[in-house]
Amino acid sequence: MNLPELGAFLRTRRDRVRPAEVGLPQGPRRRVPGLRREEVAQLAGLSADYYTELERGSTKNGAQPSAQTLAALARALRLNGDERDHLFHLAERPVPPSVHGPSAHVQPALLGLLDRLSRTPARVITDLHETLVENDLALALLGKSPAHRGRSASFVYRWFTDPRAREIYPPEDHPRHSRVFVADLQAAAARRGRDAEVTRMVAVLRRRSQEFAALWNTHDVAVRRMDHKRIVHPMLGVIALDCYNLLSEDGRQRLLWFTAAPGSPGAEQLELLSVVGTQELSVTEDVAPERLSAAESGTRR
Repeated sequence: MNLPELGAFLRTRRDRVRPAEVGLPQGPRRRVPGLRREEVAQLAGLSADYYTELERGSTKNGAQPSAQTLAALARALRLNGDERDHLFHLAERPVPPSVHGPSAHVQPALLGLLDRLSRTPARVITDLHETLVENDLALALLGKSPAHRGRSASFVYRWFTDPRAREIYPPEDHPRHSRVFVADLQAAAARRGRDAEVTRMVAVLRRRSQEFAALWNTHDVAVRRMDHKRIVHPMLGVIALDCYNLLSEDGRQRLLWFTAAPGSPGAEQLELLSVVGTQELSVTEDVAPERLSAAESGTRR
């Protein structure tokens, strides 16, 4: 592991990120144009001391950043795909997939928008409905799910194979959601072409779920861009919200955010979310995200 080069690379990338790009105030006493070390650490969910060691290329405490730590730093520093890959190469870690999967690199444009959506639940997911990152209100609304890898990371896959995944929506809404999920997956499968991951997922779902097989055979296709959802919250009851989708240019990732009309019961319930927080929540629409959490034991703030 080339720690000196890794540290120098982190330092130069930090200098290029303006505070406003990550939702931080410029402040009158800021002496550097980019981010401070402690700000990068906060965004990545690391301790300031640990990040400082990384940037200085210190080997005193045997700093060995994991793939999850590197992914968190790439998001915090708004690295593009080539820069993200370079970071992994410097750390001598396998480069994760670029376009899908739980370890996917969140596209900087979507991540920048997510940072600005601090007062509404929002998250970035893949076209297979794997959550990559979300804000605190999304976690409060949708809860925490067990971490998954492989095809089980996809909420669409779990929707048709795990009855517990459906508890987030009222039973009477399930048939509509099934149709929407399958139509959206049809579009993703066509867009990906002969992608082995989605091909295997579809084949398994057709074997395991009669409902999925029947819907898939209709060949209905529709990219999900806007939807009205009723979400079952364990403390606030059923919350009626509008869900909007902003797709990346290649369609592989999308930003979701939830809103309600001013003065509506849904808007009032959203206001309560920040009070309720994430107490004892266990159900979520998509896979539990890595978020921007610390990846190394002993490095949490």
